[in-house]
Amino acid sequence: MKHRDLPLVVDFHVHMLNQEVFKASTNKTVFTGFGATPATAPRPGAQPLMHRMADPKLEIEDMDARGIDMSVVTTPAVMQGTSWADPQTDLDLCKRCNDQAADWVVQHPSRFIGSIVLPLQDVKLAIQELERGVKTLKLRVANISSSYNGVYMGDLLYHPFWEAVNNLGVTVWVHPEGVKDPWFQRYALWNSAGQSIEETKCMTSLVYEGVMTKFPDLKVVMAHGGGYFPHYLGRMDRNTANRPDTVRNTGGKTPSAFLRSFYYDTCVYDPKVFKVLLERVGADRLVMGSDYPVGEQDPVQWIRDTGVTGADLLNIVGGNAARILGLPAKAA
Repeated sequence: MKHRDLPLVVDFHVHMLNQEVFKASTNKTVFTGFGATPATAPRPGAQPLMHRMADPKLEIEDMDARGIDMSVVTTPAVMQGTSWADPQTDLDLCKRCNDQAADWVVQHPSRFIGSIVLPLQDVKLAIQELERGVKTLKLRVANISSSYNGVYMGDLLYHPFWEAVNNLGVTVWVHPEGVKDPWFQRYALWNSAGQSIEETKCMTSLVYEGVMTKFPDLKVVMAHGGGYFPHYLGRMDRNTANRPDTVRNTGGKTPSAFLRSFYYDTCVYDPKVFKVLLERVGADRLVMGSDYPVGEQDPVQWIRDTGVTGADLLNIVGGNAARILGLPAKAA
């Protein structure tokens, strides 16, 4: 196994597939442009990767090869997101994913941390399933999108959800289902540019609508390093100076004051971008994320190659995840 010198390595960005939910969502997600480019079978080369996402033993094989002790497994919303369904169907499909996540954890408790997907188009149903996921299934992470039906997660509609999250002490993982604007479906821009825009809009919503002020103890982990949000705050802060009324829900704090209110994964693919993110938010706010099975093949070495060493390395590759998820500080 690689990286034996590290006490604990946690991959926070690992996808699992539920075959029934994926089948039900065929041609209804951003994976096929919401049906604009329908597919009857996975693209060439994708089938082996998808197969690995559906089998915990195969995922563990890859974890062992990469030196990963534990993985936070989350449903790939871009492939099997269920917000297209009516609320009850959405709930039923979410339950299938959550039961599968719980089953993986029961089978391999020292290797997987399970997550909960929710029918957030209906806040009441979502809170009920959140409570089932935490109290009955013993899952540790809520796996949510940036928005549902055009309403972003900071909206007042979702404040009861955040209150429930806060009360339960759940860690929230934000990974967008994918932007629906048809323009982004060309050239797969929904993935290359759109996801980072969605993450930026979600964080902006959570800040400006007062969620991060109202619930300062939230543990929110942003996929893909938080998109563009951490890298262009000069203009947002300048807008605060020009329009102080825009921060009426933040106690007058500028957006940059909330950078360290979030956690960020390392899945940014560019060492220069990673170094800027590290400098801006600090090593104690970063968790390692590979975007398995399509991302970095050796995410630990990728972080090492950027020059991170010592305590910062230990925190990023596993220590921070252990702290926010309540895991042992060392691998079993």
